[in-house]
Amino acid sequence: MGSMPIAVGFGAGGESRQPLGLAVVGGLVFSQLMTLYITPVVYYYMDKVQGMFGRAFGRRQKAK
Repeated sequence: MGSMPIAVGFGAGGESRQPLGLAVVGGLVFSQLMTLYITPVVYYYMDKVQGMFGRAFGRRQKAK
């Protein structure tokens, strides 16, 4: 939230610092999306694929 005034361009000379603020805010939003949403989905599908390979090759899965 501290970099939002820079991203919006408030203050004296704010228009010259606005690209920096947008890069900071965009990077934070992107990293939060990656960490909170995409990474768990990838691990979920990796677990499903591991289960399919385990069944295909006759290995037993642990009871959950």
